[in-house]
Amino acid sequence: MKRYYLLIASVLVLGASCSGPGKNGQTEMTVQDSIVSMENSLFNDSGTQIKRADAVKLIDLYKKYAKENPQDSLAPVYLFRAADISMNIQRPVRTIALFNKIMTEYPDYEKVSSIMFLKAFVYEDQLHDLDKAKRYYEEFLEKYPESDFADDAEVSLKNLGKTPEELIKEFEENNEQ
Repeated sequence: MKRYYLLIASVLVLGASCSGPGKNGQTEMTVQDSIVSMENSLFNDSGTQIKRADAVKLIDLYKKYAKENPQDSLAPVYLFRAADISMNIQRPVRTIALFNKIMTEYPDYEKVSSIMFLKAFVYEDQLHDLDKAKRYYEEFLEKYPESDFADDAEVSLKNLGKTPEELIKEFEENNEQ
């Protein structure tokens, strides 16, 4: 029985020390807690479309965490997630800025090659800046010729600027031979 009271007392002390009251007696959430909560609400609602405003809030939380914790190993991960969401909600200028930030501040981040490819893709697909897309695809192939995306970059370069109709015509001509 004594162990039972000790266990309860320990749990209460541990609980009180982990989440003390913040301003106005409310429990404060860390930026990371907010991120986890927002990710859970955005990505675990199957079948529901993500609200743009919520996606923007999550992007802001990711950026805030990286700004406040630049040396943390999660900083480039969160910036990459922010860029991914930004790209998917069609915010290409902000996406490129996030990609550039990661490549500049975290050049050893494991996904830098993917980021370089995606940067070229955003220039091609969302900004329709074919000159920059070509430049970044070529730079990507120069730096990462063995990447899983190398074939995709080569195909993108080959088809850069072609209309869907032109691509279909080429496909049909190649299948006739």
